[in-house]
Order: sequence, then structure tokens, then C-alpha cells
Amino acid sequence: MLDFDVVDSKKIRVIIDSDTACEADDPFAIAYALMSPKLIVKAIVAEHFAQPGSMEKSREAALRVTRSMGSDVPVLPGEEGPGATGAPSEGVRFIIDEGRRQDEHPLYLLCMGALTNAARALREAPDLADRLTIVTIGGHPYDTETIPFKEFNFGNDPDAANQVLQSEAAVWQIPSNVYGSIRVGLAELQEQVRPYGTIGRYLFDQMIAYNVTPAAFWTQGESWSLGDSPSVAAVLHPTCGRTVMQTIRQVNEDTSYSSLPGGREILVYLDLDSRYLLGDFYAKLHLCFPAE
Repeated sequence: MLDFDVVDSKKIRVIIDSDTACEADDPFAIAYALMSPKLIVKAIVAEHFAQPGSMEKSREAALRVTRSMGSDVPVLPGEEGPGATGAPSEGVRFIIDEGRRQDEHPLYLLCMGALTNAARALREAPDLADRLTIVTIGGHPYDTETIPFKEFNFGNDPDAANQVLQSEAAVWQIPSNVYGSIRVGLAELQEQVRPYGTIGRYLFDQMIAYNVTPAAFWTQGESWSLGDSPSVAAVLHPTCGRTVMQTIRQVNEDTSYSSLPGGREILVYLDLDSRYLLGDFYAKLHLCFPAE
């Protein structure tokens, strides 16, 4: 257990929006948030990853994390995919309701995948723009002349990315070069994660299982990037990386950028202290779920 708490005036509300089933690092970020006493985690909303049935798969994967931790944080369905019509999903309605609720604790929406749910919430309730901060893991750095690959999160719904970036909501963007810098070895995870409770074994085992599938063709073999956890570290300690106010651009279908006359400025991370993030995560896991 943690022998400290955070004074109430420093606590913040968070809603986690995660495509948990798409690959293996989202569960680490969810666990990190749930172990952090500064964060009042209100809900986890499932995000799609541009495949049929992917939203529901993400919801099931997030539930496996909460059950492994004995957490009762609700896990809600989000939008089925880009451009979904009809009534908003339960998760989108929750974002709207929580954003409109009177509470002294500021609200942050941690988007660890596509921005479909965030964009739908802002379309349904434009007044949310003044009521929350959106922290998005996605996009490339703005000084990249030639993109190295189609960025996964923005690429799964470029229209939603543009809607959020061009909205009036406060946005913190953590681009690919930053989220890709949280590198870990699988041997390190075997030592630092697997022995620590049901959740530690689950986090390690699901990563090892995914790492040998064809979907993990892009990995290096025995290492990984915990690329969604920077969204948690950023709200725990906003100055854990260097930031700059950046004029937004249009996100193209291939996730390159085009100029956007009159674009507003958002906060963009240039780097992030991986020692702080990994050390904080490992320590909380060891203290909350001691090895037997």
C-alpha cells in the first residue's frame, strides 16, 4: 500500500478513453492511473481501433484490467467507429455528464487511441470545451518534414483528430516521438512487473502473448514502448517534460500535416522524463501489489 495521500485541492478527475485491445501497452497506462492517488478516475470509456467489433474488444480488455486490480471503476462502451450516427454511446454521454457536473476538481480526458469519443462529445455538447482538458496520445511532431509512418491513433479517425484539435477545448498533445520514447525491455518487465499481484502477471503475460503475434511485426523482438502511459504522467506532473505552444495544422488521411490558416495554439510535449514515469509506475505496482 502507499503510505501517503494527496491533499484534496491537488486531486483531479480523469476519464480514460482507451483502445485497450489494440495492442499491449494500454493496460499498463490504465493500471498506472488506477494506482495514482492524485487521480480520481471516474470511468474508462472503450475506444475503437477502426476494425469491426474493436470497441467491444477494448471494453472487454479494460474490464480484465479492472478485475485484476479489484477496481470498481466503471468501464463503458464508446462509439462503434468513425462517423457513428444515432444516439451517443453510454461512454460519450458519461463524458458529457461528468463534464457538466459541478466539481472543484478539474476534469481531464486521457485519450489513448483515436479521438472519436472526444469529438462526438464535443459535437453533442460544445459547452464541454470550457469544462475539460483533452490529453491526446497521437500525431507526429510538427517539425517532421516526411512522416516515417501513418500514426496509429490519429490515423484511425483523422476527422475526429481535426475536430478536437480545431475545437475550443484545451488540448495537450503527446506526439509519436515522445510516446515512443518510453522504452522498456521485456526482461525488465519480467523482473519489475510480473511478480506483483494478479495485475502484474496479467500485464506481463498479455504483452508477451501479443509480442509473438503477426500484429506485433513492428516491434524489435524483446523490447516495447509503454506509449500510452505518458498521458498519465503528464497529468500527474505536467512539467515532467518540455512543452511548447504550437499552432495546429490540418491532419491529413496519412497523418501528415497541412497548413491551417488561422489555426489556434495547443500545448505539445517535446519530450518526457521516462525515468520519472517508469520509476513511479514500478514503485506504485510494488507497493500496492507486493510480490508473494
